Amino acid sequence: MGVPENIDALLVKFDITQETLARIAGVAPSSVSGWRNGAVPRMSAITKICDALGVTRDDIMSDQFGLAAREHGHIPAGAMPVVPSSATVPLLTLGRVHAGSLTDEEEIEHRVEVPVSICAAHPRAFALEVEGNCMDRVIPEGSHVLVDPDRQPANGSIAVVETEDYRAVMRRWYKGSTKLMLSADSFEDYEDMIFGMDDGPVRVIGTVVWFQASNEME
Repeated sequence: MGVPENIDALLVKFDITQETLARIAGVAPSSVSGWRNGAVPRMSAITKICDALGVTRDDIMSDQFGLAAREHGHIPAGAMPVVPSSATVPLLTLGRVHAGSLTDEEEIEHRVEVPVSICAAHPRAFALEVEGNCMDRVIPEGSHVLVDPDRQPANGSIAVVETEDYRAVMRRWYKGSTKLMLSADSFEDYEDMIFGMDDGPVRVIGTVVWFQASNEME
């Protein structure tokens, strides 16, 4: 793993597009495309990304300690533990969102440490704990997701929605002129949930803007 994988992990973890990352870094989208193909970012661009997203230089540049390695659990033996930082704030977890077969959400109550920069960008966001594995290519079961109720999902975003019969379902959001598809992003096979104009209502609870894998909380 190296820069390309870490850049891809940034896009997934913060649910941003290549163009958005380019604006954050102050570069052209073609530069981000180059990073994803092995080019080395300039230090000025790295600094802007770190400041905006609350990540470190190693998150972007390191092959062993970078973001992609951490998200996939590939930390080598002997890695040093991190310590609590004032750069995070506690956020109350309101419930559990299901990412598998449809079930009602369950109430839970504990606190999740979230980077200050993320909280500042999403002041009304709340945390949910993920149950199920239908999104485990991106967000493992047991993770905590930060959901922004003020952000409407774009096609490809990860949304938390309520259907007519069930609550708190997390899927990739794809909306056309007459159909809404909620798609799994899993290592296993799941059927897409497709809604037409005559189907029951689907209420958007919010868009996932950040997550923390369960192994990061241990």
